[in-house]
Amino acid sequence: MKTKTITINVEEDVEERFRKLASVIYGKKKGYLGKALTEAMKEWEKKKVETNHVTKAMLLLEKGVKMKKWKFDRVELHER
Repeated sequence: MKTKTITINVEEDVEERFRKLASVIYGKKKGYLGKALTEAMKEWEKKKVETNHVTKAMLLLEKGVKMKKWKFDRVELHER
């Protein structure tokens, strides 16, 4: 897999805790920090994508769906 170098600025205490945890999990072998950061970035991306889809779906449900001359909202559709 192709890798890329990035330069970032993070809070000092966050960086220290991240390095310690990464070294415990992966050992202090070459590339341990990159592995941990890649894993963290993938999890963050997955969480944001899932959250975004859910948020969009909930907004659509609240707003209702316009179908040309008909307009339905959730309450009307499920009225008993």
